[in-house]
Parts: sequence; structure tokens; C-alpha cells
Amino acid sequence: MQYFRRFLELIRFSHTLFALPFALMSATLAWNLEAGFRGLDLLGILLCMIFARSAAMAFNRLVDRKIDATNPRTAKRHLPAGLLSVPAVTLFTLFCAAAFVASTTLFYYREPSNPWPLYLSGPVLIFICFYSLTKRFTALAHFWLGASLMLAPISAWIAIAGLKQLQLPLWIGLAVLFWSTGFDILYACQDVDYDRKAKLHSIPAKLGVRNSLRLAALLHALMLPFLVILYFQVPVLGTVWLLAVMAVAVLLMVEHRLVRPEDLSRVNAAFFQVNVVISMGLLLVVLWEVLVT
Repeated sequence: MQYFRRFLELIRFSHTLFALPFALMSATLAWNLEAGFRGLDLLGILLCMIFARSAAMAFNRLVDRKIDATNPRTAKRHLPAGLLSVPAVTLFTLFCAAAFVASTTLFYYREPSNPWPLYLSGPVLIFICFYSLTKRFTALAHFWLGASLMLAPISAWIAIAGLKQLQLPLWIGLAVLFWSTGFDILYACQDVDYDRKAKLHSIPAKLGVRNSLRLAALLHALMLPFLVILYFQVPVLGTVWLLAVMAVAVLLMVEHRLVRPEDLSRVNAAFFQVNVVISMGLLLVVLWEVLVT
């Protein structure tokens, strides 16, 4: 059990709460549009999300293990610290990648059959794993991560509704893109000195902490219009959704109050606690709007 727990810690399993609620939000709206809820769809989405993210995170730990070993903030991670071996994490990565592709067949063999998740599983997996290499050549790596998380609501929609009305999950996806890119820039501010020393590309290393925090605030502000657009595009969303969007705006302001250029000690609180409240809160509101109102 201790060995198994190390793998969960390796991939930061708790951070699944960032993208998974948006995937389930998109799925809920797709079920509402289509023939209704199906348990097999939910199982497929959960398995795909868990295995895709686990494969991408384990791959990240593999390719970054030498970088992590020289960064004081990450030197105690499992591979640099010797808590897990490279062969074990490699096998884990391959297992999760294979399990992700296998999970997409739940949509292929259902009635009616939907082959798109299986067809797109390879390109999606390559895209989200390639993020781990981007900071070696571009400061736009944060946007690559945002685009990777953006795929969660779009993929969940395609798994249920196919390619119909893709503009609806696209609005959710764009909100996720700006939201996750913003909080990744916040998180990267912790490593600004190391990134410059190691010649790694990041927005904080390029722009400095103060300007990076301003850019993150702008990106978070850009998230909100897409949530409002969703209100006009999805008839089932009502006043409660608009109140939730206003609550998100307040929470984002709180997040940016927690992080100051001269004090980054509360980055983790801003990164995890506030963002989990945002993602889970929006999911609960969608469930309320669809199931109750």
C-alpha cells in the first residue's frame, strides 16, 4: 500500500480535481442534450481522465527527473529521491497510456457506437505528454498546459455527443484554457530564479514575477466572458449559473490577493485550494441547473 501511495503522490492524483469537474460538466450538458445519462459513459470518462492524466504526469516526472534533482523545491520528488525507480515509473507510464486507449473502447462498443474517442486517443495522449518538453524551448509552455486541460471538456463532449454542437464544449474549454494557464504561471513564479539559472523557458523567467502575476490576472479575467457566453448558449443554465460566475470572479480576486511579488509563500494555497473550489463549484451548479431547476 505504501508503494502504491507513492505512485499516487508521484502523479499528484489529488490534482485530478482541476480538470475532471470540467469534463463532467461538459458531459452533463451533453447528456442533457442527448438521450440522457448512461452509467457506461460516466465510467468511460472517469477512466479516460484518470489514466490520461496519470500517463502525462508520470511522463513528466520521467523526463524532468534530472531537472527536479537540481531544483531545491523539487529535489525530494520520488525519482530524484530514489523512492521510485526509473523502470518502475516507465512501466507505470506505459500501463496508464495503454489503459487510457483501452478505456476509449467503452464508447466504441456501446449502442450507438462512437469511434471518435478511440480514433483521437493517440493524438490526445501525444499532445498532453509533449507539454513536459515545451519548457525546454518556449516560454509558452504554460499555454500548452492550458490547451491540454482544455481538451478535457471537449473530449468528454465528443465521447457522448460525437461532433455535434462542438461550440458548446469549446466555450468551456476556452474558459479552462485561460484559467489553467493563469494558475500555472502563478505556480511557476516559485521557480523563477532556478529557471533562469538552468536556462529553462517560463513566463516568470522571461517577464519577471510582478509582470507574470499581472498576466495571470489578465488571463483569469478572460476566463469569465466564456462562462457568460455559455449562459446564452445553453438554455438550461439560468440565474444560479450567473451567480456562480460572479462567485468565480471573487475567488479569482482572492487568489491574486494571496500571491504577491514579494511574498510567494501562499502560492500553493492559491494554486490548489481556490482552484478546486472553482472547478467543483461550477460542476455542482451545472448539476443543480440540469437536475433540479
